[in-house]
Amino acid sequence: MQSTTTTIVDASDTGFHDLALQVRAAGLLNRRPGYYSVKIGVTIAAFAAGWGAFVIVGNSWTTLGLAAFLGVMCTQLSFIGHDAGHQQVFGSRQANRLLGLMVGNVLIGLCYGWWVPKHNAHHAHPNEVGRDPDIGDGFVAWAPADGHGTPRRNFAWLLARWQAPLFFPLMFLRSLGMHVSGIQHLLRRRDRAAAVEALLVAFHIVLFSMVVFLVLSPLKAFAFIAVEQAVFSLYLGCSFAPNHKAMPIIPSAPAMGFARRQVVSARNIAGGRLTTLMFGGLNYQIEHHLFPSMPRPNLRYAQNLVKEFCVATELGYCETSLSESFRQIILHLEERGHTAALAVTTPWAR
Repeated sequence: MQSTTTTIVDASDTGFHDLALQVRAAGLLNRRPGYYSVKIGVTIAAFAAGWGAFVIVGNSWTTLGLAAFLGVMCTQLSFIGHDAGHQQVFGSRQANRLLGLMVGNVLIGLCYGWWVPKHNAHHAHPNEVGRDPDIGDGFVAWAPADGHGTPRRNFAWLLARWQAPLFFPLMFLRSLGMHVSGIQHLLRRRDRAAAVEALLVAFHIVLFSMVVFLVLSPLKAFAFIAVEQAVFSLYLGCSFAPNHKAMPIIPSAPAMGFARRQVVSARNIAGGRLTTLMFGGLNYQIEHHLFPSMPRPNLRYAQNLVKEFCVATELGYCETSLSESFRQIILHLEERGHTAALAVTTPWAR
Protein backbone atom coordinates (compact mmCIF):
# COMPACT_ATOMS: atom_id res chain seq x y z
CA MET A 1 0.00 0.00 0.00
CA GLN A 2 1.48 3.33 -1.06
CA SER A 3 1.54 6.06 1.59
CA THR A 4 0.72 9.64 0.77
CA THR A 5 1.92 12.79 2.50
CA THR A 6 -0.38 15.78 2.77
CA THR A 7 1.30 19.15 2.77
CA ILE A 8 -0.67 21.97 4.38
CA VAL A 9 0.20 25.39 3.02
CA ASP A 10 -0.56 28.50 5.05
CA ALA A 11 -2.46 30.90 2.80
CA SER A 12 -0.76 33.91 4.42
CA ASP A 13 2.58 32.87 2.90
CA THR A 14 1.42 33.85 -0.59
CA GLY A 15 0.45 37.30 0.61
CA PHE A 16 3.74 37.64 2.47
CA HIS A 17 5.66 36.89 -0.72
CA ASP A 18 3.89 39.82 -2.39
CA LEU A 19 4.55 42.01 0.66
CA ALA A 20 8.25 41.15 0.58
CA LEU A 21 8.43 42.19 -3.08
CA GLN A 22 6.77 45.52 -2.22
CA VAL A 23 9.13 46.12 0.68
CA ARG A 24 12.19 45.35 -1.42
CA ALA A 25 10.96 47.52 -4.31
CA ALA A 26 10.48 50.42 -1.89
CA GLY A 27 14.13 50.11 -0.83
CA LEU A 28 13.23 49.43 2.78
CA LEU A 29 15.77 46.63 3.10
CA ASN A 30 18.61 48.86 1.91
CA ARG A 31 21.32 49.75 4.43
CA ARG A 32 21.25 53.19 6.09
CA PRO A 33 24.95 54.03 6.61
CA GLY A 34 24.30 57.71 7.27
CA TYR A 35 21.76 57.01 10.00
CA TYR A 36 23.92 54.42 11.74
CA SER A 37 27.07 56.54 11.50
CA VAL A 38 25.31 59.30 13.42
CA LYS A 39 23.46 56.93 15.76
CA ILE A 40 26.54 54.95 16.75
CA GLY A 41 28.74 58.04 17.02
CA VAL A 42 26.30 59.99 19.20
CA THR A 43 25.52 57.01 21.45
CA ILE A 44 29.17 56.15 22.09
CA ALA A 45 30.00 59.83 22.59
CA ALA A 46 27.23 60.17 25.20
CA PHE A 47 28.45 56.99 26.91
CA ALA A 48 32.03 58.32 26.98
CA ALA A 49 30.81 61.70 28.25
CA GLY A 50 29.04 59.96 31.13
CA TRP A 51 32.26 58.27 32.18
CA GLY A 52 34.17 61.52 31.75
CA ALA A 53 31.72 63.28 34.06
CA PHE A 54 32.07 60.40 36.52
CA VAL A 55 35.84 60.93 36.77
CA ILE A 56 35.42 64.71 37.09
CA VAL A 57 32.78 64.51 39.84
CA GLY A 58 34.96 62.06 41.75
CA ASN A 59 34.26 60.43 45.09
CA SER A 60 30.73 61.73 45.62
CA TRP A 61 27.26 60.28 46.02
CA THR A 62 26.33 62.51 43.08
CA THR A 63 27.85 59.83 40.86
CA LEU A 64 24.76 57.68 41.49
CA GLY A 65 22.91 59.99 39.09
CA LEU A 66 25.61 59.31 36.52
CA ALA A 67 25.25 55.59 37.24
CA ALA A 68 21.58 55.82 36.23
CA PHE A 69 22.54 57.72 33.06
CA LEU A 70 25.16 55.11 32.16
CA GLY A 71 22.59 52.36 32.73
CA VAL A 72 20.36 54.07 30.18
CA MET A 73 23.24 54.38 27.73
CA CYS A 74 24.11 50.69 28.15
CA THR A 75 20.60 49.86 26.99
CA GLN A 76 20.94 52.21 24.03
CA LEU A 77 24.22 50.48 23.16
CA SER A 78 22.49 47.11 23.43
CA PHE A 79 19.98 48.28 20.80
CA ILE A 80 22.92 48.89 18.46
CA GLY A 81 24.24 45.42 19.25
CA HIS A 82 20.77 44.05 18.49
CA ASP A 83 20.78 45.74 15.07
CA ALA A 84 24.27 44.40 14.37
CA GLY A 85 23.14 40.91 15.31
CA HIS A 86 20.40 41.15 12.69
CA GLN A 87 22.86 42.38 10.01
CA GLN A 88 21.05 45.72 9.80
CA VAL A 89 24.05 48.02 10.04
CA PHE A 90 26.65 46.82 7.54
CA GLY A 91 26.50 44.71 4.40
CA SER A 92 29.35 42.59 5.74
CA ARG A 93 28.58 39.90 8.34
CA GLN A 94 32.09 40.30 9.74
CA ALA A 95 31.68 44.07 10.16
CA ASN A 96 28.39 43.56 12.01
CA ARG A 97 30.06 41.00 14.27
CA LEU A 98 32.92 43.36 15.08
CA LEU A 99 30.41 46.09 15.98
CA GLY A 100 28.48 43.62 18.14
CA LEU A 101 31.64 42.56 19.96
CA MET A 102 32.62 46.17 20.56
CA VAL A 103 29.33 47.35 22.04
CA GLY A 104 28.42 44.02 23.64
CA ASN A 105 31.57 42.48 25.06
CA VAL A 106 33.75 45.58 25.47
CA LEU A 107 31.39 48.44 26.37
CA ILE A 108 28.58 46.54 28.12
CA GLY A 109 30.28 43.31 29.18
CA LEU A 110 27.67 40.98 27.65
CA CYS A 111 28.62 38.01 25.49
CA TYR A 112 27.57 38.81 21.93
CA GLY A 113 28.32 35.26 20.74
CA TRP A 114 25.89 33.83 23.31
CA TRP A 115 23.09 36.29 22.61
CA VAL A 116 22.96 36.09 18.78
CA PRO A 117 22.09 32.37 18.35
CA LYS A 118 19.67 32.59 21.29
CA HIS A 119 17.91 35.57 19.76
CA ASN A 120 17.88 34.00 16.30
CA ALA A 121 16.16 30.94 17.78
CA HIS A 122 13.53 33.24 19.27
CA HIS A 123 12.95 34.88 15.88
CA ALA A 124 12.65 31.54 14.13
CA HIS A 125 10.06 30.22 16.62
CA PRO A 126 8.53 33.14 18.57
CA ASN A 127 6.41 32.01 21.53
CA GLU A 128 6.60 28.41 20.32
CA VAL A 129 6.60 25.79 23.05
CA GLY A 130 9.90 23.97 23.33
CA ARG A 131 11.66 26.03 20.66
CA ASP A 132 11.63 29.69 21.75
CA PRO A 133 14.35 30.12 24.41
CA ASP A 134 12.56 33.22 25.74
CA ILE A 135 9.41 31.33 26.75
CA GLY A 136 9.25 31.17 30.53
CA ASP A 137 11.48 34.22 30.94
CA GLY A 138 9.91 36.09 33.83
CA PHE A 139 8.27 32.99 35.35
CA VAL A 140 5.16 33.13 33.20
CA ALA A 141 4.49 29.40 33.37
CA TRP A 142 4.68 26.74 36.06
CA ALA A 143 3.86 23.07 36.16
CA PRO A 144 6.35 21.36 38.49
CA ALA A 145 5.49 17.99 39.99
CA ASP A 146 7.13 15.50 42.28
CA GLY A 147 7.85 11.90 41.40
CA HIS A 148 4.19 10.94 41.93
CA GLY A 149 2.75 13.66 39.73
CA THR A 150 1.52 15.92 42.54
CA PRO A 151 2.23 19.64 42.74
CA ARG A 152 4.55 20.87 45.48
CA ARG A 153 4.91 24.12 47.39
CA ASN A 154 8.54 24.89 46.61
CA PHE A 155 10.58 27.88 45.49
CA ALA A 156 9.46 27.49 41.86
CA TRP A 157 5.86 27.42 43.03
CA LEU A 158 6.36 30.60 45.07
CA LEU A 159 7.83 32.40 42.08
CA ALA A 160 4.95 31.22 39.90
CA ARG A 161 2.31 32.05 42.52
CA TRP A 162 3.52 35.63 42.95
CA GLN A 163 4.89 36.25 39.46
CA ALA A 164 2.67 39.29 38.85
CA PRO A 165 3.89 41.37 41.85
CA LEU A 166 7.43 40.04 41.31
CA PHE A 167 7.50 40.94 37.62
CA PHE A 168 9.13 44.37 37.95
CA PRO A 169 11.35 43.55 40.99
CA LEU A 170 12.78 40.50 39.20
CA MET A 171 13.48 42.63 36.16
CA PHE A 172 16.24 44.35 38.15
CA LEU A 173 18.17 41.05 37.96
CA ARG A 174 17.92 40.73 34.19
CA SER A 175 21.43 41.99 33.41
CA LEU A 176 22.94 39.73 36.08
CA GLY A 177 21.29 36.72 34.47
CA MET A 178 22.56 37.75 31.05
CA HIS A 179 26.11 38.22 32.33
CA VAL A 180 26.06 34.80 33.98
CA SER A 181 24.56 33.05 30.95
CA GLY A 182 27.14 34.64 28.67
CA ILE A 183 30.05 33.54 30.86
CA GLN A 184 28.63 30.02 31.13
CA HIS A 185 28.38 29.92 27.34
CA LEU A 186 32.04 30.90 26.97
CA LEU A 187 33.17 28.32 29.53
CA ARG A 188 31.34 25.54 27.66
CA ARG A 189 33.01 26.39 24.37
CA ARG A 190 36.60 25.53 23.47
CA ASP A 191 37.33 27.46 20.30
CA ARG A 192 39.20 30.55 19.23
CA ALA A 193 36.09 32.72 18.92
CA ALA A 194 35.13 31.95 22.53
CA ALA A 195 38.65 32.79 23.71
CA VAL A 196 38.51 36.16 21.93
CA GLU A 197 35.11 36.95 23.42
CA ALA A 198 36.28 35.90 26.88
CA LEU A 199 39.27 38.25 26.63
CA LEU A 200 37.02 41.13 25.59
CA VAL A 201 34.61 40.51 28.48
CA ALA A 202 37.53 40.20 30.90
CA PHE A 203 38.91 43.50 29.57
CA HIS A 204 35.54 45.15 30.26
CA ILE A 205 35.34 43.76 33.81
CA VAL A 206 38.90 44.79 34.71
CA LEU A 207 38.63 48.28 33.21
CA PHE A 208 35.16 48.91 34.66
CA SER A 209 36.17 47.75 38.14
CA MET A 210 39.45 49.62 38.09
CA VAL A 211 37.85 52.95 37.13
CA VAL A 212 34.99 52.66 39.63
CA PHE A 213 37.09 51.56 42.60
CA LEU A 214 39.88 54.05 41.88
CA VAL A 215 37.45 56.97 41.83
CA LEU A 216 35.00 55.93 44.56
CA SER A 217 35.28 54.59 48.07
CA PRO A 218 34.22 50.91 48.37
CA LEU A 219 30.72 51.68 49.67
CA LYS A 220 30.04 54.26 46.97
CA ALA A 221 31.57 51.96 44.33
CA PHE A 222 29.24 49.08 45.17
CA ALA A 223 26.27 51.48 45.24
CA PHE A 224 27.32 52.88 41.84
CA ILE A 225 27.52 49.40 40.30
CA ALA A 226 24.16 48.40 41.79
CA VAL A 227 22.39 51.48 40.43
CA GLU A 228 24.00 51.26 37.01
CA GLN A 229 23.10 47.59 36.57
CA ALA A 230 19.61 48.03 38.05
CA VAL A 231 18.73 50.83 35.61
CA PHE A 232 20.23 48.89 32.72
CA SER A 233 18.24 45.78 33.68
CA LEU A 234 14.94 47.58 34.20
CA TYR A 235 15.19 49.64 31.02
CA LEU A 236 16.24 46.65 28.92
CA GLY A 237 13.53 44.45 30.42
CA CYS A 238 10.83 47.06 29.88
CA SER A 239 11.96 47.40 26.25
CA PHE A 240 11.66 43.70 25.47
CA ALA A 241 8.75 42.61 27.70
CA PRO A 242 5.88 44.29 25.75
CA ASN A 243 6.93 42.58 22.51
CA HIS A 244 5.65 39.04 23.15
CA LYS A 245 4.58 38.53 26.76
CA ALA A 246 0.87 37.76 27.19
CA MET A 247 0.61 37.13 23.45
CA PRO A 248 -0.59 33.75 22.14
CA ILE A 249 1.62 30.74 22.87
CA ILE A 250 2.16 28.67 19.74
CA PRO A 251 2.21 24.87 19.98
CA SER A 252 4.65 23.03 17.77
CA ALA A 253 2.87 23.38 14.43
CA PRO A 254 4.94 22.92 11.27
CA ALA A 255 1.90 23.80 9.14
CA MET A 256 1.82 27.34 10.50
CA GLY A 257 3.45 29.65 7.98
CA PHE A 258 6.30 32.05 8.70
CA ALA A 259 4.23 35.22 8.50
CA ARG A 260 1.42 33.88 10.68
CA ARG A 261 3.69 32.77 13.52
CA GLN A 262 5.52 36.12 13.46
CA VAL A 263 2.42 38.33 13.44
CA VAL A 264 0.14 36.56 15.92
CA SER A 265 2.88 36.33 18.58
CA ALA A 266 4.02 39.97 18.45
CA ARG A 267 2.74 43.27 19.79
CA ASN A 268 3.59 46.80 18.63
CA ILE A 269 3.80 49.81 20.93
CA ALA A 270 2.08 52.91 19.56
CA GLY A 271 4.00 56.16 19.52
CA GLY A 272 6.16 58.45 17.44
CA ARG A 273 9.88 59.03 17.07
CA LEU A 274 10.45 59.43 20.80
CA THR A 275 8.98 55.96 21.37
CA THR A 276 11.25 54.59 18.65
CA LEU A 277 14.25 56.26 20.30
CA MET A 278 13.39 54.89 23.74
CA PHE A 279 12.66 51.37 22.46
CA GLY A 280 15.40 51.15 19.87
CA GLY A 281 12.87 50.37 17.13
CA LEU A 282 11.47 47.39 19.05
CA ASN A 283 8.14 49.21 19.22
CA TYR A 284 7.71 48.08 15.59
CA GLN A 285 7.92 44.46 16.70
CA ILE A 286 5.66 43.00 14.00
CA GLU A 287 7.57 44.70 11.20
CA HIS A 288 10.86 43.70 12.79
CA HIS A 289 9.86 40.05 13.07
CA LEU A 290 8.66 39.89 9.49
CA PHE A 291 11.84 41.62 8.22
CA PRO A 292 14.54 41.20 10.88
CA SER A 293 17.32 42.56 8.64
CA MET A 294 15.42 45.78 7.90
CA PRO A 295 17.37 48.76 9.27
CA ARG A 296 15.73 50.34 12.30
CA PRO A 297 14.85 53.72 10.69
CA ASN A 298 12.98 51.97 7.86
CA LEU A 299 10.54 50.10 10.10
CA ARG A 300 8.10 52.99 10.41
CA TYR A 301 7.94 53.33 6.62
CA ALA A 302 7.05 49.64 6.30
CA GLN A 303 4.22 49.85 8.84
CA ASN A 304 1.39 50.77 6.46
CA LEU A 305 2.38 48.02 4.01
CA VAL A 306 2.50 45.48 6.82
CA LYS A 307 -0.86 46.60 8.25
CA GLU A 308 -2.50 46.23 4.84
CA PHE A 309 -1.03 42.74 4.51
CA CYS A 310 -2.23 41.72 7.99
CA VAL A 311 -5.76 42.97 7.31
CA ALA A 312 -5.92 41.29 3.89
CA THR A 313 -4.76 37.94 5.29
CA GLU A 314 -6.87 38.21 8.47
CA LEU A 315 -3.83 37.76 10.72
CA GLY A 316 -4.71 40.68 12.97
CA TYR A 317 -2.33 43.47 13.95
CA CYS A 318 -1.79 44.04 17.67
CA GLU A 319 -0.76 47.60 18.49
CA THR A 320 -1.37 49.25 21.84
CA SER A 321 0.00 51.83 24.24
CA LEU A 322 2.90 51.04 26.55
CA SER A 323 0.72 51.22 29.66
CA GLU A 324 -1.91 48.94 28.12
CA SER A 325 0.73 46.40 27.13
CA PHE A 326 1.97 46.17 30.71
CA ARG A 327 -1.61 45.97 31.98
CA GLN A 328 -2.16 42.95 29.74
CA ILE A 329 1.09 41.37 30.91
CA ILE A 330 0.28 41.80 34.59
CA LEU A 331 -3.24 40.40 34.12
CA HIS A 332 -1.76 37.43 32.29
CA LEU A 333 0.75 36.81 35.08
CA GLU A 334 -1.99 37.11 37.70
CA GLU A 335 -3.97 34.40 35.89
CA ARG A 336 -0.89 32.19 35.81
CA GLY A 337 -0.30 32.82 39.49
CA HIS A 338 -3.90 31.94 40.29
CA THR A 339 -3.47 28.69 38.35
CA ALA A 340 -0.36 27.89 40.38
CA ALA A 341 -2.21 28.61 43.63
CA LEU A 342 -5.04 26.23 42.71
CA ALA A 343 -2.62 23.55 41.56
CA VAL A 344 -1.55 22.61 45.08
CA THR A 345 -5.11 21.69 45.99
CA THR A 346 -6.18 20.25 42.63
CA PRO A 347 -4.77 16.82 41.68
CA TRP A 348 -3.08 16.52 38.33
CA ALA A 349 -4.77 14.26 35.83
CA ARG A 350 -3.00 10.94 35.62
